[in-house]
Amino acid sequence: MCLIIRAFLTPVVVLLQQVQRMSSRNGKRRKVGKPQQIHNLVEFDPETQTEIHALFSKVRTYVKPSNGEWSLPDPNTTLRHSVEEHSRLQALKASLNAVKNQLSDKNVQVWHQHTNSTNRAGKVITAVRSAANAEICTQAWCKFSEILGTFNLLPGEALQNGELNTIHLCEAPGAFITALNHYIKTRESTRYCDWSWVANTLNPYHEANGGNTTIADDRLIANTLPWWFFGSDNTGNIMSQKHLLELQTFVANMRRVDLVTADGSFDCQENPDEQESLVASLHYCEVTAALLLLSLGGSFVLKMFTLYEHSSICLLYLLNCCFRSVSVFKPATSKAGNSEVYVVCLNYDGKEAVRPLLSKLIRNYGPHLADREALFPNSLVPESFQKQHEEVCVYFHALQVETITENLRLFEGMSKEQRQGLDYIRDCTAQEYLQRFQVSFLPRSQWISRNTVSPACCRVSAGRPLGQRKQTGSFNERRELQTLSWRERIERGCCAAWIQRHCTEASGTGCLLQGPLSECDLDSWFVIVGAALPAVRNSPFCEGVLLNHLNEALMDTAVDWTRPPSCDSCHVACTASILSDVAGLCDFRDATKKKRQCLVFGSRSVWAACESQLKDLVFMFSAEPSFPQRGCVTLHDGEPLYQQQLLGCVVYSLQTLNSGDDLLLPVFSALTRVTAAVVLCLHVCFNAVTFRCPPPSGVVGTVLVCAGFCPEAAARLLPVLTDAHNCMGQLRGEEGENVPSGSDRQVLQFVPMEEMLTGGLTEFLWTMNSEIMQHKLHLLMQS
Repeated sequence: MCLIIRAFLTPVVVLLQQVQRMSSRNGKRRKVGKPQQIHNLVEFDPETQTEIHALFSKVRTYVKPSNGEWSLPDPNTTLRHSVEEHSRLQALKASLNAVKNQLSDKNVQVWHQHTNSTNRAGKVITAVRSAANAEICTQAWCKFSEILGTFNLLPGEALQNGELNTIHLCEAPGAFITALNHYIKTRESTRYCDWSWVANTLNPYHEANGGNTTIADDRLIANTLPWWFFGSDNTGNIMSQKHLLELQTFVANMRRVDLVTADGSFDCQENPDEQESLVASLHYCEVTAALLLLSLGGSFVLKMFTLYEHSSICLLYLLNCCFRSVSVFKPATSKAGNSEVYVVCLNYDGKEAVRPLLSKLIRNYGPHLADREALFPNSLVPESFQKQHEEVCVYFHALQVETITENLRLFEGMSKEQRQGLDYIRDCTAQEYLQRFQVSFLPRSQWISRNTVSPACCRVSAGRPLGQRKQTGSFNERRELQTLSWRERIERGCCAAWIQRHCTEASGTGCLLQGPLSECDLDSWFVIVGAALPAVRNSPFCEGVLLNHLNEALMDTAVDWTRPPSCDSCHVACTASILSDVAGLCDFRDATKKKRQCLVFGSRSVWAACESQLKDLVFMFSAEPSFPQRGCVTLHDGEPLYQQQLLGCVVYSLQTLNSGDDLLLPVFSALTRVTAAVVLCLHVCFNAVTFRCPPPSGVVGTVLVCAGFCPEAAARLLPVLTDAHNCMGQLRGEEGENVPSGSDRQVLQFVPMEEMLTGGLTEFLWTMNSEIMQHKLHLLMQS
């Protein structure tokens, strides 16, 4: 291990000949002092050792009184009283917010770059990636590895029995899971342990999940979908009571549950002063889930933030009554300037000890669990606990304020010596992390995703924001943006030039799916029915920023999207050029017939004018899917009636066309899994698929141009598509009946995501949807 560490630090030895030391003053973080040469790269000098030790020792553990004073109140007294404020803790909150408010005028990207450079643990991730070959090596990976190396998180009984079962809540993208896998595979005591895991998170493929709460990074999810539980509604929403009870059933085959982690949060950057209150109900749900799922002696890790509100006091008191040991821990690899802490709970007393209160928590379970009444009245929380809790809050408050204050001071200007001193500490911290947590190399063959992720699957994550949506500008600037109209926000945003660009030629030229695709495993295709989509807020097949802009524009009641505005400067695809492309797309020729048929879903008046010019094509016309109604504009292609009609068009095509024939099918967009699957089916059945946007019909969307029909492939597909189409009809009532879109269930998927995330389909859909949304927004900007 020392050889690895020396190898890591060798390139920086020359830079560290004259480094800046930091002088200690009353135990606080040292300011820059005189440079000092390093003589031993493995054993630090006492001053450095003190600072490094402090970085890795930011923990406070509650100490229970021996008289058993900390015990659960009578369940009849819970969830019945008003939420109370604690004056001393609220003073800490006000003090912290006053310091944080000094950041309101800082450009968030510039500030993050600065704090990354001052972060003592800022080089740990790079060092771990080099030394460990870690899977999904993110900050979350490093934090959980630190927790595993600091606490005895894995119950001894599980290790003795050689069986470990874990559940990971709000887990996307999955770094806690991969960190645990790395830990198990590189430790002698756990290497041969039979480990099973299940994870939950907001489904990144469910179109109704909002972009500010849903992690889009699907690197692990796409390769381990059977281990992820999204519930019968397919949303993955852990704050649903039904979802919680279904999760309990899903893991019932586990003999015992040894560890539950809960890393949940959502974007609070537009209201950072109230982060703790905003996520309180989520934390209550995560704790309730852990208490329901864990076995006797199990462990629980919960991410929280500041702990000043009454809801947090009650939650921490509850955990102290249910576990033998409860600690609040700030990993060194958690940025010191943020409010994030981890509550680490060891040795669960078991469900029997908490069953009456747990039953009441489950009955009141939901997204407003912490908003209604206090879990416990203040009078039932012992003074001895409140005193300890206040000491915990004071300790972490001081650490955070100190870090923000130092970062503000260094932001004004940093000398060369100060930079050298910080770099030295950053190198030493990385070295200490590798030593302290025995970071070892893990071959790729022992990763959870053992197979190399396909390039297309990587592009799904690489092409869109990983994690939360990106923030730009300062907090004050973003707050000002919220007062502007949607048009003004677009004009000042990063997409303005792209959206306002006039289409000079039909988009789609050069974007081609070459088929027929023969790699699909049709035996794995199945229909998923879940909660009906109220809107399409998220899609793995488009740029999220564009979708957010478009949804906001469509909500403008002054815009009648059923009569889209026109723009004389925008190019409209010429029917003659499209039909010429059809003729040239496929060199397939059937010697037994002289002419090919072209099935067109659309108006004869739009297409038939070119019929005489292309004598080798015989046109057939059929009605295209109906345009979504005014009240469904933010459903895009997610409207059930539209999806049913579109799939009906495809089924009719596969039943009607002959070998080598062609198809022109207009689509509104392909943002949902159902419509994306329709494009995949056409990819399976035709030698070539491309698109032209905007289409000649004048309707905003695109026309899919499919050439060279392959009846053999279609024959395999037809039963699957017919079943999906019939299921849509059953959910909507009798065939053709126009049931209101308020129905609570709809078909969400009929092709597995694993199939849609491979090959070139995702790139094709991303390009096509971007063009459609750009055109829509461009027209809306003209209106």
